[in-house]
Amino acid sequence: MSHSAVLWVDASRCAQAQRIFGLTTLERLRRSVAQLLPDAKLIVDSGEGPVGLRLARALEAHGALVVLDGSAVIDPRLLRYLAGAQGSLVASRGEGGHSVVALRLDADRAAAIDRAAASLPALAQQLIDAQQARPVDEQSFPAYIDKLRRVLPYWLFRVDDPAARRAVERQLFLDNYKGSTDLLTAYVYPPLVWPAVRLCSLLRVHPNVVTILSIVLAFAAVPLFALGHWLAGFACGYVMSVLDSVDGKLARLTFTDSAVGNVLDHGLDLLHPPFWYWAWAQGLIVHGGSPELATVALALNVIYVLDRIVLGVARRRLGHALHSCRPLDEYVRSFIARRNITMTLMALALLVGQGAIGLFLVTAWQGLTLAWHAWRTAWNGWLSPVRRA
Repeated sequence: MSHSAVLWVDASRCAQAQRIFGLTTLERLRRSVAQLLPDAKLIVDSGEGPVGLRLARALEAHGALVVLDGSAVIDPRLLRYLAGAQGSLVASRGEGGHSVVALRLDADRAAAIDRAAASLPALAQQLIDAQQARPVDEQSFPAYIDKLRRVLPYWLFRVDDPAARRAVERQLFLDNYKGSTDLLTAYVYPPLVWPAVRLCSLLRVHPNVVTILSIVLAFAAVPLFALGHWLAGFACGYVMSVLDSVDGKLARLTFTDSAVGNVLDHGLDLLHPPFWYWAWAQGLIVHGGSPELATVALALNVIYVLDRIVLGVARRRLGHALHSCRPLDEYVRSFIARRNITMTLMALALLVGQGAIGLFLVTAWQGLTLAWHAWRTAWNGWLSPVRRA
């Protein structure tokens, strides 16, 4: 179990590894262990001699070990998986000089270790060939990531040169996008989010700073919308929307996410849309729109709250987000009534001088979204043949 796990890290090659998002590979490893296995014992071995000799001695001294390469970029999920596993296992990725392994070894494997082995990949292959260890079963690895609503096989990377570093950073960035998200987040924002994440990581900007800036912009937009200052209001809105993609990825990529940050981020996502909807109506009324638009905004907010309640019921019933149930749910998530979509509908309507029609369209789209979510919650949660079975 993870509470008694001992992690042994070969740090002899760490000086050759490139920094990833401003962190050394060893610091990334320390942070991921502190986050996922806070009670585990971490042994960093940068001593002299072949890795086989040092590992055999560590097995004799400490018993079963999770064995890691401190110069590699290691999937944090793999740490938890190996720490909770039984038997001697080898997780591997890459070939030749790019090969990286992570192992879980029983204490009695000390006798099978080739003390002259110069690298962990070579040692791992020897153990597999001698039937002293077996490869990790890919099907048994928990590849689904609830926070990202997607399935990702575990990964291991070597980053010995700048080209490898750039490729790995880009891959990790893309892997941190949610499996189901809106069109703007998926296709429009990445060229803006990528350099922002890189810059913030290099400057050691904490994700909570980005989140707080998002909050300021989200609520600065409210009086601007209410007074009909549409250009300034939507400028705040779209910058805030981009930053909302930056903070989460920055937190996950630098292992700096926190309970406070999660509350601020998700709280902002939940709370600001009703203020915007009310302010849109007020801005239209100030500039000669019908006072009845206030009633439309009220209806929009009621529908929005009901939709959020339905999504909460779905998560409680299913144990995961509704939009990760089926490919259809994932597809529809890209254009349902969420902030980026409703904001764009309203901005386009104002651009052609039809703000009131835009507010009606947003309300209708939110209503259709509520109906869709209610149906999919009922189907996936109670009515589908799979659920009934």
